[in-house]
Amino acid sequence: MEGTIRIAGTVGESIVDGPGIRYTLFTQGCPHHCPGCHNPQTHDFAGGKEVALDTLLADMCRNPLVTGVTFSGGEPFCQPEQLYRLAVELKAKRKHLMAYSGYTFEQLMELPDPFVKKLLGQLDLLVDGPFIEAERNLELRFRGSANQRVLDVPASLAADAPVWAEQYR
Repeated sequence: MEGTIRIAGTVGESIVDGPGIRYTLFTQGCPHHCPGCHNPQTHDFAGGKEVALDTLLADMCRNPLVTGVTFSGGEPFCQPEQLYRLAVELKAKRKHLMAYSGYTFEQLMELPDPFVKKLLGQLDLLVDGPFIEAERNLELRFRGSANQRVLDVPASLAADAPVWAEQYR
């Protein structure tokens, strides 16, 4: 697979970034700059490093115990074409896909880049909305603040409206 993506880093085995054992990709660059962000080092669009998509895909599929991949950041939807290309390959390998975004589902649906919707079409779950420090709650599963939602993406796309993944409400 040709192309590169700018990343802040990866975690080869995570149990906190989604269900099961997951590979987490932290994209570089974020326009949101949420106060209290867990990953402020990912905000600079010129930071991080460029990595070949095929190198990343091979690394994501190296460990047979990893059942899913999470796109985090930074803001993954600032690099939707590259992530879409990865997502298609990962789905073909039966990986569960999830993303975190500071945008809400409704905002993502309004973005003009066609790869945003294409990427959404590959995802199983989406944690949407900005981190709000005043709503921080460490007891929430897979999200940092109470305003964020864990959405069932296929159901949300079918309904053209956000649909909670009930097991994470």
